[in-house]
Amino acid sequence: MVAGVIAPPSQWYGLAEDYFVRSGWPLGLLAVAAALVKVLLVLAFVVLNVLFLIWLERKISAWIQNRLGPMRTGPFGLLQTMADALKLLVKEDVIPAGADRWVFVLAPIVTFVPALLIYVVVPFGERLVVQDLNIGVLFVAAMTSAIIPSFLMAGWSSNNKWSVFGALRSAAQLVSYEVPLVLAVVAVVMLTGSLSLVDIVEAQRRWGWFILLQPLGFLVYYTAALAEANRAPFDLIEAESELVAGFNTEYSGIRWAIFFLAEYANLLSGSAIAATLYLGGWNGPWLPPFVWFLIKTYFFVFLAMWIRWTVPRIRVDQLMNLGWKVLLPLSLVNLALTGVYVMVR
Repeated sequence: MVAGVIAPPSQWYGLAEDYFVRSGWPLGLLAVAAALVKVLLVLAFVVLNVLFLIWLERKISAWIQNRLGPMRTGPFGLLQTMADALKLLVKEDVIPAGADRWVFVLAPIVTFVPALLIYVVVPFGERLVVQDLNIGVLFVAAMTSAIIPSFLMAGWSSNNKWSVFGALRSAAQLVSYEVPLVLAVVAVVMLTGSLSLVDIVEAQRRWGWFILLQPLGFLVYYTAALAEANRAPFDLIEAESELVAGFNTEYSGIRWAIFFLAEYANLLSGSAIAATLYLGGWNGPWLPPFVWFLIKTYFFVFLAMWIRWTVPRIRVDQLMNLGWKVLLPLSLVNLALTGVYVMVR
């Protein structure tokens, strides 16, 4: 190890493995401990970033609306989100009398777990990934689709017709936009010949950012990602004038907060995947790779927040028409053009 330089994870694992061998401890225990450390690090990264994103969205919306936003709780209002989280933790947890109790309780957990598991394959930097799966793109698609049953669980178990309507609407929205999103990502896979997110980043180191080769695919991906993250102008899941609050109408306190946490975690993961697929991931000059990854991710986060506070919400029929009649044909055209490019390259 070079003095003054932090060792990569592989070297730390090698040192720990040598210590376990000398101590006579089973190496299986080391594997469990390493997995637990990775989970805790990812969880800490997601939670801290979500807390910051909530504060950032309030500040960006205030900037767009020519006001100050949070200012009083902590410097620049930085502790306002912590105060809100504490308030939600101590609020009464209400479960409707007619609800299916176990399904009602499990729904927020089922929502958050896939949002967290996406980060298992996201490369935060060079050699800084929890697990470089050779089917990383398929894993991300599976995790984003796994959120749909949790919305149906929350709506159906609430024993509230507005919650059921919200759950069915959310399922239709997510299914509709999952198709063009996956087709847009398939075009990137065709360019690299690999489903590994690490390989996709390495390919952009040689060929340049894929946003230059896939401008149409990026437009389809980012629009669909906003819809899947329930961001305006696609936040029909929470249409207050029609559905009160959608599938989570009957939730309160910490359970409602978990849904809110998952929404911002999905926004962050969608932006991180966009940075990985189209802006070269951690690649960049001078700055450390992890810093470049955060800069590119937060660029897409800022763009999503800017759109939310600028563009009004669309109607549900417009939402479905955009997904099936506009984004799906565009994704198929992009796929065909990418196939021709790969053949003649």
